[in-house]
Amino acid sequence: MDKRLLDILCDPVTKTPVKPLSRTQLDALNREIARDAVKTTTGASVATALRAGLITTDGKVIYRIEDDIPVMLADEGIGTTQLHDFPA
Repeated sequence: MDKRLLDILCDPVTKTPVKPLSRTQLDALNREIARDAVKTTTGASVATALRAGLITTDGKVIYRIEDDIPVMLADEGIGTTQLHDFPA
C-alpha cells in the first residue's frame, strides 16, 4: 500500500491511525473467520478470509482491504476483543 495513503488513513470513528496487519495477525484473524467466529461491529458475520487488512495502532479495530482498496467504513470494522489469542 502506498505510504502516503497509509499516512492519511485513520479509524473513521476514533481517528486512530492505522497500520497494515502483520502476517501473524492476518493468519490469526483468518483462523477465527474459518471457525465462523468473527463479526463486524454491527454484528454481521465475516464469512470470507481477508487477503490483507489494516489495524488501528491501538490494536482495537481491523479494516479489510479489497482489491488494494481499504474499506474504512465504521460498520465494516472488526473488533479484536472477540478474537482469541490475537497477537498484539
